[in-house]
Amino acid sequence: MDTEVSGQEQSSQELDLEEITRKISFLDKWREIFSYHRLGTNNTNPQNREGSRISADETEAGTGIPQPKGQGHLPSSSLCSIPKPSIISSKLGGSPISLAMAAKLRQVLFGNTVYVFSYNWKKANFRFHDPSSDLAFALEVGKGGARSIQMAVQGSIIKYLLFTRKVKDCTFRSLCEISKQEQERALATALAGILWAAGAAQKATICLVTEDTYVASTPGYPMDDFTERLQLFEFLEKEATEKFIYDHLQCFKGEGSHGVILFLYSLIFSRTFERLQKDLDVTTTHLLQPNAGGFLCRQAVLNMILTGRASPHVFNGCEKGKSQETLHGVLTRSDVGYLQWGKDTSEDDRLSQVGSMLKTPKLPIWLCNINGNYSILFCTNRQLLSDWKMERLFDLYLYSGQPSQRKPVHLAIDTHAHHWERGQQEDKHRAGRRFSPVEMVIRTKWREATINWNGTAPFF
Repeated sequence: MDTEVSGQEQSSQELDLEEITRKISFLDKWREIFSYHRLGTNNTNPQNREGSRISADETEAGTGIPQPKGQGHLPSSSLCSIPKPSIISSKLGGSPISLAMAAKLRQVLFGNTVYVFSYNWKKANFRFHDPSSDLAFALEVGKGGARSIQMAVQGSIIKYLLFTRKVKDCTFRSLCEISKQEQERALATALAGILWAAGAAQKATICLVTEDTYVASTPGYPMDDFTERLQLFEFLEKEATEKFIYDHLQCFKGEGSHGVILFLYSLIFSRTFERLQKDLDVTTTHLLQPNAGGFLCRQAVLNMILTGRASPHVFNGCEKGKSQETLHGVLTRSDVGYLQWGKDTSEDDRLSQVGSMLKTPKLPIWLCNINGNYSILFCTNRQLLSDWKMERLFDLYLYSGQPSQRKPVHLAIDTHAHHWERGQQEDKHRAGRRFSPVEMVIRTKWREATINWNGTAPFF
């Protein structure tokens, strides 16, 4: 009898132990979920000496600069609005990031190892407007510094849709009729082409977030909860690069994917730290600069996307600076060009003027920097820049990326208006009409151009 009772007690204890173990496992699972959204504790988060967690969003004005405890916190609703990143299995076959690589990555981006990306950067991805719509070819772009990268990639997407893919009808109408599958193919092709060019057409590296953490926080390296979980995948063929991106496109376009940051990481690793050091000069030692509570891309990032080389300047070749230092400009014509105009830019400053390598690309597509705002200008006629007769009268389309834009703006350009017509227009301008910044940036390429907005109110 005593033996039977003792057996029952032991069985009961084993059941209790199993129940306790099950509940602990259940709690651990929910703690992990909550901690990802900054709702619970997470031992992998960076801590200061007082034990307070520091994250990318818990910074002054979202700059990504760690702040003392209790200062600079964004509202909790904002913190929770970034979903869990798209993650892949750690067994996929990539190489885990190391602390040295993560620290070097931050040094190249920010100039130090303690800054982390701000909220607008972390939520930025590559997401299209609705298929079969007036903006089916266009990415939805957000606020902040990631916008310039999205717009630069947009140029390569248009390049593929108009001039690379094998279709019979490469008209403007064809851009508005593409399906979701065609959107995804365009994005994968564009991203792969940019990374391949950055890798000198020899090798491309793709960074994806995995389920495991490979780097721990140190006093000089606060974690951001996704860089430390990167795996790097190297490819020696452009086609293999494109296929891998297409197979994992959700990691770049999904909500909460950190897609723009992952692309920027991939761009840097494809270019390699060694090549970047040779590309840059004394005027640009790192790729991002703090601005108004966030980070903006320096010209070197945009040039790396457009040309494959992180040139800090937009003039042709190399120039001597004020102290006789060598400054690095653009060495070759790219497929997608670049134009810029700012109301405070001096035409006498030769180092700020865009050179012919970027002004006259191989294809009639331009990333435009207008007073610090980025947009895309393009023409559907491939011969525009290869046959001077085509530049007499032609059409351009403008995509500004502004939320209010429902369709591209159709501009009619006349570069050979008669002198008496031009005089009348100048009189009209003196009477009170202001030039639109869009018109000004177009005239940096075609100086005598007159622009017809075809009923659209000019942008200022």
